[in-house]
Amino acid sequence: MAPYESDDNTSEELRTGRRKAARYVVPVAVVGLAAATIGLVPAFAGSGDPDLPDITAEQLIEKIAASDVQQLSGTVKVSTNLGLPDLGGLESSLAPGGGGAGGSEDEGSSADPSTKLMELASGTHTLRVATDGPDKHKVSLLDDAAEYSLIHNGDEVWAYDSASNEAFHMKDASGAAEDKGKKEEAPKDVPTTPKEMADEALKAVDDTTSVKVDGTAQVAGRDAYRLVIKPKQSGSTVGQITIAVDSKTGMPLKFTLTPASGGAAVVDAGFTKVDFSKPDASTFDFSPPKGAKVTEGDEAKAEEHARPKAEEDLGQGLEGFEGAEGLKTIGEGWTTIARFDTGGEGIPSEAGAAGGFLDSLGTKVSGKFGSGTVFSTRLVNALITDDGQVYAGAVTKDALVKAANAAK
Repeated sequence: MAPYESDDNTSEELRTGRRKAARYVVPVAVVGLAAATIGLVPAFAGSGDPDLPDITAEQLIEKIAASDVQQLSGTVKVSTNLGLPDLGGLESSLAPGGGGAGGSEDEGSSADPSTKLMELASGTHTLRVATDGPDKHKVSLLDDAAEYSLIHNGDEVWAYDSASNEAFHMKDASGAAEDKGKKEEAPKDVPTTPKEMADEALKAVDDTTSVKVDGTAQVAGRDAYRLVIKPKQSGSTVGQITIAVDSKTGMPLKFTLTPASGGAAVVDAGFTKVDFSKPDASTFDFSPPKGAKVTEGDEAKAEEHARPKAEEDLGQGLEGFEGAEGLKTIGEGWTTIARFDTGGEGIPSEAGAAGGFLDSLGTKVSGKFGSGTVFSTRLVNALITDDGQVYAGAVTKDALVKAANAAK
């Protein structure tokens, strides 16, 4: 099928489709870490490109928006290659609770989603997912010898780590407004499926974006269209986003983000198996196994205030960035840069040895703005100037320096 490119990305049809697409999310995980960006999953599985009717980019976006899949089960492979350095376990300390399997009582539960789901930030992982309507979801992170599961069933949310035999429990108050303030409310969804990632990507479609339908593919045995989204602007670290859209249901089956620098995908998530029939009701049942340590959401909050002193000191140092004031944005579209003031000087001195470690990971730069350090991944870069200004975005190092110079 010949590619179809949309040059008029500001058309009313595309805007309407984008707004609708942002609403039709197939929820899977309802607790855990907010993953801003999720090595390489095998390319589109199948034998040849299926012959499907021609469709425009606007029509395909509308098809995604109209998709209302409420029931499914399947297996998803998620691969992330941000190019992050090996932190030697430091990332565990940075996670809320700072715990791990076999940790002390003060380290929190290893089943706490905000700790466990940090694993999705790198490497390749296999997830088993299931959903049945708006209040029944399950996602399991499979390991060689263990399994970690998040289960949402009605107003109950459970997480269980088989490796440590620990469970984490909280109430989902999102559907009970009259009880809010009385229940522990589950954090926001984690974008673990191609659908959820696609919804986020479609929000970026505007007149700075090229959108086209570029052929077809087979994913998990299903015929799909390939929607390709590219920045029109130079200076972005995003090369392109490819979304494989199921030709029958309109649900995204595969999401791939490749960097402008080339090489392996930064994020590659796709179904290897998918079934749109109703999952068995028992899929969403959970009771803690005998002998399992159970942590309630309120208890976890209390434990976080009792962290070991070394971890507490590190946290205080990094919290120097949390008091950022005067958040501003520079530019538009894919080259938007966030700018804010830490209220300090460069990397907070309170971070001590951790600050020195972080500083060693960056690249020193200078210009009209003075001097500073750029911290780089294959997708997001950040410049922290010596006078405490921060410039960050999915843009190149040169774009950050240019923005800092222009601000002077």
